[in-house]
Amino acid sequence: MLHNFYVKGAMRFLIPTISMALAGCSSSSVRGLPPVQAAGPTGVKNVLLVHGAWADGSSWNPVITNLNADGYSVTAVQLPLTSLADDVATVQRALARVTGKTLLVAHSYAGVVITQAGNDPKVAGLVYVAAYAPDNGESVMDLNGQVAATPIMNDLILDANGYLTITAAGMAADFAPDLPPEQQTTIAATQGPVSAPNGFGVKVSQVAWKSLPSWYVVSSNDHVISPTLEMNMAKRMNATTTTLASGHLAMLSHTADVTKVVETAAASLRP
Repeated sequence: MLHNFYVKGAMRFLIPTISMALAGCSSSSVRGLPPVQAAGPTGVKNVLLVHGAWADGSSWNPVITNLNADGYSVTAVQLPLTSLADDVATVQRALARVTGKTLLVAHSYAGVVITQAGNDPKVAGLVYVAAYAPDNGESVMDLNGQVAATPIMNDLILDANGYLTITAAGMAADFAPDLPPEQQTTIAATQGPVSAPNGFGVKVSQVAWKSLPSWYVVSSNDHVISPTLEMNMAKRMNATTTTLASGHLAMLSHTADVTKVVETAAASLRP
């Protein structure tokens, strides 16, 4: 009995003492050693995302979330879609605000924008996601003329000011067919009209992909840009190519795959 009494008394003293010691260690790791931190991304850490026609920067939201979680510094521009010149200027202003080398990532029409704007000392590489990649002297209209018309052509409405929008039915059937109905409705309601003559009709005068490493995501079920055209452009530019069984909005329907392409591209570039 006396033995048990001394043991219990000792434990009442030792347990608080041990707990205080452990608490001290956990609050600052081991004294004198820095806390362990997760490794950040390698290669280029700045990613500039550029949306296409009938969209805005929010079309990249899931990819932004993934890239931020992995330690990248991400910017998504808001194009006015009033003219190619205005859209290029928007990207150039965004690049001017970034410190260090940057990876440009474009969807759809924005491929024309980064092709023209990408000849900037800060740009280290280009990623095209179901995007136009014109050569010198080519426009969206020129590229579309190289292949059979896609279903989206039957969904377009041209207003008196020369701006194109997509019908709600066209959004569901052709622009975002592999997204949930509620998301299709939101995209239709928030679509950004694009100037047909000043955007789609303007030929590029600079071709960044001729001097920069490039990656291309082909959407094999695309109803907006012909998958055949996408593959032809990717091959012409000698881009590292990934093909997804996706509709036009691959960054929304295949977010993880698109994120992987972007991060693989960024990791391969020198900062």
